[in-house]
Amino acid sequence: MKQNCAEPSFWDVRYASGVTPWDTADIPAAFQVFAETRPEGSRVLVPGCGSAHEVKLLLDHGFEVDAIDFSAEAVARARASLGASTDCVQQADFFLLPERQDYDWIYERAFFCALPLASREAYARKMATLLRPGGVLAGFFFLGDNLKGPPFGSTLQELQQWLLPWFDLLDMSRVGQTLPVFADREHWLAWQRR
Repeated sequence: MKQNCAEPSFWDVRYASGVTPWDTADIPAAFQVFAETRPEGSRVLVPGCGSAHEVKLLLDHGFEVDAIDFSAEAVARARASLGASTDCVQQADFFLLPERQDYDWIYERAFFCALPLASREAYARKMATLLRPGGVLAGFFFLGDNLKGPPFGSTLQELQQWLLPWFDLLDMSRVGQTLPVFADREHWLAWQRR
């Protein structure tokens, strides 16, 4: 029986068996640079936080962070890596989060490309309901034609189709050093909520 990446058990198996090629303790340079430009005290959401390596840096910079994953195994790893700061990590389904429009920044890293292809329009709508006007969806997007995922690739044109109803593209750059699973197809993108 084929497993479904839309189910927490799909990810629980990968975390429990250590098959996590997207998970690295290295903090990406583009993420660090962007974080340093954001005001202290900003509210940040990290959906699909996995082991939450970037969350510690966000907390150290004075951000108010909500980190979520719907995999119990991922949440356990995140809590283990954060030590005393575990209260910011919750097991939750991104699509069921309350629509508050109060996040200043939503950090994207290997979340969009992990979702089933049919979820992409819903992803864009949900991001628009979570970010305050002027807030930013920023992070790493996997651009390519890989439709046998996860990771599932997409094109910039597809991203624009889903996000442009609510967002303006502020910044785009190719990521020089990336994980082998993304094979030089990872890009830093920043989208501002209108």
